[in-house]
Amino acid sequence: MTNKTFMHVDLQRRNPSQNMARFYGLSVQPDLLGVWVLTRNWGRIGSFGQSKCQSFDSSQDAYAALDRLHRQKIKRGYTPV
Repeated sequence: MTNKTFMHVDLQRRNPSQNMARFYGLSVQPDLLGVWVLTRNWGRIGSFGQSKCQSFDSSQDAYAALDRLHRQKIKRGYTPV
């Protein structure tokens, strides 16, 4: 994963019986100063949702965090888009 400069993952979770339609997006990319940023976006499908950015000193740490969050969401029922 260290050779990658950008990665983006889109997930969604739908359950019509519970009126649930959610999205979750994860992306990793370097900023202009060389810091690696993990950006998370989430919310109800059709809305702008919310976002949160987290900085990392190395790409390995950022990709490890993305992988951890991705596995957590898959366990909770999210599926890749």
